Amino acid sequence: MIPPAGDDPSQPPAGKWFSVILLTACVVLALSLWFSASAVVPTLKATHDLDDSRAAWLASSVSIGFVAGTLISALLNLADRIEPRRLFMLAALVAATANGAMLAFEPGSFSAIVLRFVTGACMAGIYPVGMRIASTWASGDTGLLLGLLTGAICAGSGLPHLIDALGGLDWRLTIALASVLAATAGLLINAVRLGPSHVRPAAFHPLFAMKAITVPTLRLANLGYWGHKWENYAMWAWIGTFLNQSFILHGDTDPVAAALHARLATFAVFAVGAIGCLVAGVLADRFGRTLVAGGALVISGGCALIAGFLLGAAPWLVTAVSLVWGFALIADSGQFSASVIELSDRAYVGTMLTVQTCVGYLITLFSIHAVQLMMEKFGWSWAFATLALGPAVGILAMIRLRRHPDAARLASGRL
Repeated sequence: MIPPAGDDPSQPPAGKWFSVILLTACVVLALSLWFSASAVVPTLKATHDLDDSRAAWLASSVSIGFVAGTLISALLNLADRIEPRRLFMLAALVAATANGAMLAFEPGSFSAIVLRFVTGACMAGIYPVGMRIASTWASGDTGLLLGLLTGAICAGSGLPHLIDALGGLDWRLTIALASVLAATAGLLINAVRLGPSHVRPAAFHPLFAMKAITVPTLRLANLGYWGHKWENYAMWAWIGTFLNQSFILHGDTDPVAAALHARLATFAVFAVGAIGCLVAGVLADRFGRTLVAGGALVISGGCALIAGFLLGAAPWLVTAVSLVWGFALIADSGQFSASVIELSDRAYVGTMLTVQTCVGYLITLFSIHAVQLMMEKFGWSWAFATLALGPAVGILAMIRLRRHPDAARLASGRL
């Protein structure tokens, strides 16, 4: 095994924080594509008679594409064999083009869903590759760096909800602007420098991806992430629709105002997640990965159990619980990725991160549709409660990882 990066972050290499901050900005801009279609679902339902099934496919086709893209990338070790900035640039530009092309087709049509699939496939060259670039600068602050990148994912994913709120009923503005932002990220990434921990491209090894499940510590870290993913994107995909229905049911404001407030609240749920990622990153570097990740899972799982039962309650209460949920929901994500970086051979960090995200997003395909089916049959209360199953699995995985001798490699021995 190649040892992890050094542990003294007191004297960062020249250009570290400029590159990390610019990388973070690029991830925010590029990830605005992910929920650009989901953000306008309430508007499309009102103006284009988009049914729940088509709405679910618009949301899940991105994840299907991402799974396909990460599977190919993992098997071919693309994230470790191609210069990461070039891979990021190509992926962002193609994704921006595919997303923008949606404007030429009817929302919810087969063509639109295919274009969302292409957009998702390209994310395989953005999300895990961005984490790999960040890891080249890690020096005792892996949790902070990965928390920062995961926070960028939160902000980028939530950005379309803010655009949609500011853009009124014109859903095309949200799609178009997200595409422009992603294309901008594809160009800016070339100004990001790689850190001193960057290693030369790895040799092709199609079976190396299997280490994600055959190495016990990597398997446990991944199980934590995969449990987290069962909850994560299903909540993100449906929270806007839930808040919209809840605020309208409460009836204190007219439907148009309620819909606007719901979009702003949805953006806040994503944005507060970015803060959660940063807080968790700092705490995990200081107190331990498994402790912080496990604690976040307990909080988010608890919110999943109660949130749906608040449908139609006072908007301030629904918003407050949703914000706590949003804060904890994603706080642990970067720490699972940091754990994989610290437990992996550095030459194949990109592949290990890609495998982790590939399986994680495959799980989201089931959970996104599970929420839809449960909501139609039992309502929001039990639909969201079903998501607590993921945190339960993740908590058990963190307990077992904490007891493993090799866990001493995490956060310089801080479990």
